[in-house]
Amino acid sequence: MLKKLILMGFIFLWVWLSGCATVRPWERESLSDPIMIMDENPIDSGVKQHYLDYREGSVGATGEQSGGCGCG
Repeated sequence: MLKKLILMGFIFLWVWLSGCATVRPWERESLSDPIMIMDENPIDSGVKQHYLDYREGSVGATGEQSGGCGCG
């Protein structure tokens, strides 16, 4: 039982630490490339989301609070 617990702890620690990465200075240039931005223009994406909410009547789950009438 103790061996299984130690093994599970080791596996959890290995998985948790494998997500960490060190970024070298010369690699930061490629990570900050504009192509890596999910929404190029946040205003356009907000307008598109507003139209979608108004058209479908499905306001919510975007972090904003509104009455659902499309006016908020």
